[in-house]
Amino acid sequence: MLSRIMRHDWRCLAADRTAWPLVALLGAFVAYGVYNGSAWVRFQRETLAAASQDEEQRLADLRRDAARADAGGETPVSFLDPRTPGVVAGSRGQRYAMAPPGPLAAMVVGQADLYPFYFKMTNRTKQTFITGDEIENPTNLLTGRFDLGFVVVYLFPLLILGLSYNLLSAEREQGTLAMTLSQPVGLSTLVLGKVLARAAVVMALAIGLSVAGGLLAGVDVRQEGVLARVGLWIGTVVAYGAFWFGLALAVNALGRRSATNAVVLVACWMALVVVAPALLNVVVTTLHPVPSRVELVQAIRDASADASAQGSVLLARYYEDHPELAPASSAPVPADFLVKLQAVQTSVDRTIEPVMARYDEQLARQQTLVDRLRFLTPAVAAQEALNDLSGTSLARHQDFLGQVDEYHRAWQEFFIPRIMRRERFAPEDFEAIPVFHFREQPLSAIAPRVAAALAGLTLPAAILALGGLASLRRYPITG
Repeated sequence: MLSRIMRHDWRCLAADRTAWPLVALLGAFVAYGVYNGSAWVRFQRETLAAASQDEEQRLADLRRDAARADAGGETPVSFLDPRTPGVVAGSRGQRYAMAPPGPLAAMVVGQADLYPFYFKMTNRTKQTFITGDEIENPTNLLTGRFDLGFVVVYLFPLLILGLSYNLLSAEREQGTLAMTLSQPVGLSTLVLGKVLARAAVVMALAIGLSVAGGLLAGVDVRQEGVLARVGLWIGTVVAYGAFWFGLALAVNALGRRSATNAVVLVACWMALVVVAPALLNVVVTTLHPVPSRVELVQAIRDASADASAQGSVLLARYYEDHPELAPASSAPVPADFLVKLQAVQTSVDRTIEPVMARYDEQLARQQTLVDRLRFLTPAVAAQEALNDLSGTSLARHQDFLGQVDEYHRAWQEFFIPRIMRRERFAPEDFEAIPVFHFREQPLSAIAPRVAAALAGLTLPAAILALGGLASLRRYPITG
């Protein structure tokens, strides 16, 4: 009987003139979202390719100039001398730390357009390279990008509600519900068949169009873990859709008219998708506010001014702490400026470290609170899961920043001793310059977060659906 009800409902949907425009609209939105996502990924790849080319060209020029100077050619000015470690580390020999686009980045951009995805390494303080210098329209950054994640989280529920707000009320208002129930079929079976029929159509469209769009956008399922991510993506979409079908069933079971059902469901959508995430953001930023950026800038300026004024004292103190790096001769050389500058930068780094630590601590507290409260609204739970699977989450960016910190330390450990000893940069030293290698988050790192999101979507969906089915015992067949 259930399959017969589903087939009948499919025929009714196929004959409904409003269903096809909704389906076409969903397809158009998916196509546009995938196009925007793939355009963003293409921009990232082109930018990283240009950075790699710039790095290769600069290092090739550096080796050529160093070989020419060693061979007795024209001696370059001191602040451009490729044989000076400070010049190599701070300007001419800088390498990039780059994070490639995530495995499914074309499907969800999220807030990834706000996160820097490459840094130009230097031996100076972290603040000299961690802030991006790209020019972007702040209005575009505020509004975000229309991507597939936006379609799934915001528009997908509207399609479900548009097809499900009158599951029973339409037949009751047309006078056909009593005739249908005169047959050997229960009301719960009828409702379940209608929900499953609509869910099969909507889920097949959403999943099919999303996966097809992702493949067309360049998602490579042959890469390690990508196929599992796609499977979890499909599971997230199904669980999110099940929540909204469960809500529609529960509202239909109240026995109200179609217009009332539509108003109630739209109000629920506004509350859960628009209002609740905004309130969550207010709560998080109020309980754990990030320190003022003005404070950070002022701390850097004060530390730089104080350290510059005591450059000679700091240099002497540095050599006291690291006597093994003290030069054999005290005669002044052109590299002395870079040596003093390095001592100043080390002092500044040490001074502003507590301020930077407060920033990191507050951001970590904010994300922890979001992880705890995301289950209050299915939109946030679904968005966080899709971000994790796509490789555009804050967690992945924080992991990248941690790798950049490690690389910065390795860069300083390689260059600072050579700078402080006023060594010459030998030809073999160019090959020993540290290289950054990005480590993608393994699936095992994101699977627990995604599994929690799936549970947070499936459990309320089941509660709503079972509660709605139980309420059907009191449903008015006529009137």
